Amino acid sequence: MALWPAWVEQLNAAGSPLHLETPLIQLAGSPEEAQRMKQLAAARPQSGVRFIADHLLQDTEPVWPHVGHGAMLSERDGRIDPLQLLKALRRGLNERNVALRATAVVELQRLSSSSSRWRIITADGGNEDVDLVVICSALGSTELLQSLGHQRPMDAVLGQVLELQLNEPPERWTAWPAVLTCGGINLIPHGKDRLWIGATLEPGTTANQAATETMKRLNDLAPAWLNDARVIGQWHGLRARPRERPAPLLEELEAGLLLASGHYRNGVLLTPATAEWVSNQIDHQMITSP
Repeated sequence: MALWPAWVEQLNAAGSPLHLETPLIQLAGSPEEAQRMKQLAAARPQSGVRFIADHLLQDTEPVWPHVGHGAMLSERDGRIDPLQLLKALRRGLNERNVALRATAVVELQRLSSSSSRWRIITADGGNEDVDLVVICSALGSTELLQSLGHQRPMDAVLGQVLELQLNEPPERWTAWPAVLTCGGINLIPHGKDRLWIGATLEPGTTANQAATETMKRLNDLAPAWLNDARVIGQWHGLRARPRERPAPLLEELEAGLLLASGHYRNGVLLTPATAEWVSNQIDHQMITSP
């Protein structure tokens, strides 16, 4: 909440407009979850988080899925368009004369008799000696680290997303939050009569069509207008979930070797915080290097 507004201000430009879409509403799935939400809201009165009782929730937006336990409203949470974010980041890097290379790195080698610490071997046969390496290649991080003796296994968790065309757009559509979460599934308005819904949690790398059908039904909590919606788009991606370690993995493995990966489902959310950590580590290494 502290870093994202500052990032948006710095990266926003006419060619790559950025803005935070708020708020986020999370429906409580049980009385126990509702109680935790109430405790969170009471503990953080300055954070823009408050609990909404179920009768108030349904009175204001009866078209929402009805769970029956109330919800948490977070006024400063929401979403940012990831494609616009990538464009803005590329523009910012270009302005700072940062070289962008699309070639995959296939190996890292330690250097003992050089002014640099590491040699990067790329898929096109090239190599380059550098002082510092930051590994942030999700599932690809594991193989690079294994050859150096660092074991950081990660498991693939596939997530599918659907784009839906609503046959009968619900009334007061503009009153919807930027993100509505129900049972761990996010519903995101996209235009006046379209909706993104995602994402599934599927171990491995193979998509299961049945998982998307269950998701679209919101585990049988979906209102009629959502069940009647037509699927017009579908895609999936892989998240890297650290094995037997909490996500993400932010570590200095050796002098000049940083790991910032394995964010699982929170890559965009934790982007500014991760960048701040990496920046601090680099500054520390520059100060302490002989």
